[in-house]
Amino acid sequence: MVHVGTAGQPPGSRGPVDALRRLEAAGLDAMEVQFVRQVSMPLDRARETGEEAARLGIRLSAHAPYYINFNSDKEGVRQRSVAWAFETLRRTDAMGAVVAVVHAASYGSRPEDATAAVVDGLGEVRSLMDEAGVEALIGLETMGKKGSWGTMDEISAVCGRVEGTVPVLDFAHLHARSGGALRSEDDFLSLIEASRDISGRDPHCHCSGVEYGEKGERRHLPLESQEPDYRLLASLSRELGDDAVLIVESPRPLDDAIMLKGAMGM
Repeated sequence: MVHVGTAGQPPGSRGPVDALRRLEAAGLDAMEVQFVRQVSMPLDRARETGEEAARLGIRLSAHAPYYINFNSDKEGVRQRSVAWAFETLRRTDAMGAVVAVVHAASYGSRPEDATAAVVDGLGEVRSLMDEAGVEALIGLETMGKKGSWGTMDEISAVCGRVEGTVPVLDFAHLHARSGGALRSEDDFLSLIEASRDISGRDPHCHCSGVEYGEKGERRHLPLESQEPDYRLLASLSRELGDDAVLIVESPRPLDDAIMLKGAMGM
């Protein structure tokens, strides 16, 4: 069964445990814990959250801070990026979650160095993980702005060189970066298959509508925008696989996640 849920806690939630109970009551079974501003959740709270998620049958993941940039010109930013990624992964592991999603880099003034910089930065993260016994996967998100590192080819190159890295398919980002190329079931299916070829796993995915222009992504939109059209994805639930996760990042994630789950017949 494909797992469908929200990026962050539903509105009105009184902490992550209450958020999980609200999602279960809404018929959803996934949540991506957002560390996008700071990584402040104590490890004991992460374990408590993971225990409740396991009790309710909800699949957890996490999202690392947006500030990560392994290709920064500033050494301090690069080192903080290693720390932010590692601390996110520690909490991901404590929650019993599988994937921590990372925006790895921008091209900046060194686009030709970006992939090598991501490999180097994640190599440092992996060393810290190995020392601490952290086993969560590093999810490299496909990015929607043309100035951001994160095409499928770039992610594939890193996954081939850094152990424990997998793609995260952000369909809105891929749609925006390609100028609106996700227009058929085959377009979605080719991405699902490419992700599985790289990782050997069912995909972890982000879903929202998107407004885009010449430079790619501008802003997220509700799913009803049909940019891209998730009815096409809903018809591919069998191809996604039983361990696939769809995290809704639209401006109304709870309502859209419920709608997407219903469209998939689950």
